[in-house]
Amino acid sequence: MERTATAWQQLAEWLRVHAPTSHASILPPATEAEIEEAEGHLRHYCGYGFSPELVALWAMAGGVRQLDIDEYDEEGEVATGRFLPHGLLLTPSQSVVPRLAGLDSQGKDYWEGAQWAAPFGNYREATDTGLYLSAAGLGEWSSYEGLFMEEPLYPSIAAYLEAVNRTLREGPAGLMGSEVPGIVYGCLIWQNPQDPRLDETFTDWRPVH
Repeated sequence: MERTATAWQQLAEWLRVHAPTSHASILPPATEAEIEEAEGHLRHYCGYGFSPELVALWAMAGGVRQLDIDEYDEEGEVATGRFLPHGLLLTPSQSVVPRLAGLDSQGKDYWEGAQWAAPFGNYREATDTGLYLSAAGLGEWSSYEGLFMEEPLYPSIAAYLEAVNRTLREGPAGLMGSEVPGIVYGCLIWQNPQDPRLDETFTDWRPVH
């Protein structure tokens, strides 16, 4: 948890200097009530609670919000809080959505009892894809064509954030995969330059390395 705190603080400082709009999108720490309410749903329906490491992360930042930058981004392509390779830091309530989405009204669990929550997701609704955190580590989940969990990519949130920091500060740009970091309108946005997610705003996007 100490490593998580250090890695997050380093990331937040990098954003403050290099991507101030992304930095401004970070929410204040989550309250105990917010965490307890979301955890209550997990315990009620799934029988387990949040990882201490995830709670420690929320103690520094309770998620992100979308800031209005329509002056520069008329098409609304840039998510100001999407400054991680796998999307947004989700709030406690958002983080339980994909796990609970695997339960149907008859009590069947399509995640087959897997114990996890989603610290990061591609959208605030957290219904398509993102990263799960379980005792085994941090890995990708998706629900595009059925519910799938990949093998863990990182042993912890701390290891993931440390990899993000190394990519931003030292490089190489592709250290974490095909999506590389770049800045547009004061926002850190990761994308594949050969297949950019941005359209109208891509010409203003500048890679970090």
